[in-house]
Amino acid sequence: MDTGLIHIYCGDGKGKTTASLGLALRCAGRGGRILFAQFLKGRPTGELTSLAQIPAITVLRGKAILKFTFQMTDDEKRETKEAQTDLFHKVCAFCFDQKPDLVVCDELVGASALGLVPEEEVRRFLQEKPAKTEVVLTGRNPSQALIDLADYVSEIQKIKHPFDRGIPAREGIEE
Repeated sequence: MDTGLIHIYCGDGKGKTTASLGLALRCAGRGGRILFAQFLKGRPTGELTSLAQIPAITVLRGKAILKFTFQMTDDEKRETKEAQTDLFHKVCAFCFDQKPDLVVCDELVGASALGLVPEEEVRRFLQEKPAKTEVVLTGRNPSQALIDLADYVSEIQKIKHPFDRGIPAREGIEE
């Protein structure tokens, strides 16, 4: 790839992470090197087992968040913000040092929207990333500033979801 573009997969529908995983697999299948970073997630999921079997993909994850931010004490919010921002700084360092072909920042849009990763740092990263590195951000409600920086913006809209009927996340499908 000569030019690394910026993708945002957003919306309230299921499939943002799945779409980013598909792109990571496609890139690995063509000999690319990938960094797959997950923000706001800490539970073990099926994709982590699969990604661990692909040498071209490096996975970074942050500290698990066990509560919604509105349920956290001020100390918990501060600790969560520090952990999520630290993960973002690790992603940036890896990207500038290793210059991977693809960087996926799963749920970084959400972490930024919640104030857990400063959006101005995310925007600066997108503007200064290595020229050939493709970047994917996923999550709900990207700001207009992030949308303006992106080359692709795909919104995944929920029309119907089993969770609305009380069916929890299922192993191998949602987790």
